[in-house]
Amino acid sequence: MSGRVVVVGAGLAGAKTVEALRAGGYDGTVTLIGTETDRPYERPPLSKGYLQGNEERDAAFVHPADWYATHDVELRPGTTVTSLDLAAHDVVDAAGGRTGWDHLVLATGSEPRRLDVPGADLDGVLYLRTLGDSDRLRAALTPGRRVVVVGGGWIGLEVAAAARSAGCDVSVLVRDPMPLLHVLGPELAAMFADLHRANGVDLRTRTEVAEVVATGDGTGVGAVVLADGTRVDADVVVVGVGAAPRVGLARDAGLTVEDGVVVSAHLRSSHPQVLAVGDIARAAHPLLGTHVRVEHWANALNQPATAAATVLGRDEPYDRLPYFFTDQYDLGMEYVGWVGPHGYDEVVVRGDVGSRELVAFWRREGRVVAGMNVNVWDVVDDVQALIRSGAVVDRDRLADPDVALADLV
Repeated sequence: MSGRVVVVGAGLAGAKTVEALRAGGYDGTVTLIGTETDRPYERPPLSKGYLQGNEERDAAFVHPADWYATHDVELRPGTTVTSLDLAAHDVVDAAGGRTGWDHLVLATGSEPRRLDVPGADLDGVLYLRTLGDSDRLRAALTPGRRVVVVGGGWIGLEVAAAARSAGCDVSVLVRDPMPLLHVLGPELAAMFADLHRANGVDLRTRTEVAEVVATGDGTGVGAVVLADGTRVDADVVVVGVGAAPRVGLARDAGLTVEDGVVVSAHLRSSHPQVLAVGDIARAAHPLLGTHVRVEHWANALNQPATAAATVLGRDEPYDRLPYFFTDQYDLGMEYVGWVGPHGYDEVVVRGDVGSRELVAFWRREGRVVAGMNVNVWDVVDDVQALIRSGAVVDRDRLADPDVALADLV
């Protein structure tokens, strides 16, 4: 198949899209444009293995440096696309250059939400999104330093674990009664709160940051001041208060945007030759019966195969269940499924929360809608099958570790 595909966004989703195009037999021109000067890399190591010092920097890159030339992919790092001309089928970059396309794939990812308080721009207030961010944070995590993490989501907790492992004194500030409350609910969020406290983290809940104050000589961060006036001393402040999809290009071009670029199960946007993948894609999900946007590695890894298939004229809708994972201290976890706006009726646990070795199931009307395995491995496929089956499952059998998960379907 000839023509030209342009991919805007040179992260994991963009890199896997051009890979899938070549693997699928696309023989036209392929151009991958990214703002960052590094070649495409994966982001999980930035808050996990690489930040903790357990992985080499090169392990984060999606492909070897010569892969793009070898596969006839034009990689343009350090290039910012400023607008999309849908009528002319062009992308326009900051230098005024135009690149034409027959199909355009948007893989622009997300960006950290900023802390909007006085002092948030001080040297020593850090965010974690890019490889450069991880380099700076890794250099800052030295024994004895006082690290304050603002936010109790996955990034915040993974940074806290890395900082404690590096010998830092760590405080985590969370607005909610528990970290991860909106993701896991009170039944399992408490496990992560206990985990961090057991590892020496000063976890403060129901807190609001009012200000970041400088050191006496004004050279950097000295403390975080809470809304009640409490002062938490700090040498480093890491902000992890969520991310927002980078949809400015899509919105300005007139594509349909509703908490992400709205796309079909085949990842087509409101313009049939424009697709979206990864963090920005709010995709129709055949199994879940609604549009879902997921800001996790698995979507960036797997959606590109569907995007490439769509460009190649194949009928291969994206129907993988949302999936994410985390590693914190001695806890490894995988989560699959989607609770969604309808919520859940109960959480059923097989195993022991206290020892942090378990599989948890979120149920609605007797059916499993999501599952999480903690320090229990090789069960994700069975949990996915259980969710996909839509079967009403007996609660006692679900909780019984002597009943094989495969026997519940």
